[in-house]
Amino acid sequence: MSQLGDKSFAVLQHLLPKHLMSRLVYSITRSERPWLRDLVLGIFLRGYKIDMSVAVEPDPYRYPHFNAFFTRALKPSARPIAAALDAIVSPVDGTVSQCGPIEGDTIFQAKGQSYSLTALLGGDPDSAARYLGGTFACIYLAPYNYHRIHMPLSGRVRQTIFVPGELFSVNAATVREISRVFARNERVVCDFAAPDDKSCDFAMVFVGALHVGSIETVWCGEVNPPPRSAKRVRTLPLGIDQLLAKGVEAGRFNMGSTVILVVPPDRATFDAHLTTGATVTVGERIGTVR
Repeated sequence: MSQLGDKSFAVLQHLLPKHLMSRLVYSITRSERPWLRDLVLGIFLRGYKIDMSVAVEPDPYRYPHFNAFFTRALKPSARPIAAALDAIVSPVDGTVSQCGPIEGDTIFQAKGQSYSLTALLGGDPDSAARYLGGTFACIYLAPYNYHRIHMPLSGRVRQTIFVPGELFSVNAATVREISRVFARNERVVCDFAAPDDKSCDFAMVFVGALHVGSIETVWCGEVNPPPRSAKRVRTLPLGIDQLLAKGVEAGRFNMGSTVILVVPPDRATFDAHLTTGATVTVGERIGTVR
């Protein structure tokens, strides 16, 4: 997309009723009316090449509604988890938008733009303090990607925070043009404590986007189904201190979006191949705990 096209798309998004559109998509993608499910599935399958051979249920028309297909489970053998105990693995299938050091409280977004780590994590300076000067990886999930989110390391749930906000698209064109988009969009912040010395503290931020009807975690269930009644940051009480092993499912996007993985300084290193534009899959080694 050209620079003019990027700007036009960004302006259009400011005008669109994004929450209303996402509410409509939420209803459509959960409809169990066979004709509507088949219509939406047919359009999607014509637009994207999906490898259903790795799915537990390989027939897309056997899912009760489109969202069940979209968040389909894969065969365990489809995404092997890197064996090294100190390996950090990719939490999602997707494309790296950015990866690198956090400069104090500042995370690089794109094209000279940046956003605040503290704002991204919900606004509490004490919660963000352990990650100041750390490292981040921002991974975009396209519509054709697998949409379940897995644990990059073993961790105990320290805190889960829902942050209300906008629902801008998070594709590359939008990220180039809309400032602080990841810290402005609706999101769920999942903060984990290390259970042993082969892991480290880390946070995963599940960023909502245009047409993302809701976000789920395995310990809280569906966090933000429409209509969005919450207008303030809120801490969710479920799942505190629950231990999740590396590689197990942590949550899922109902429609696609972005995960931002944040690790503290001096505790982890991301591998050299984790650069802008790189594609990753769940379980693939992307770094090492020091």
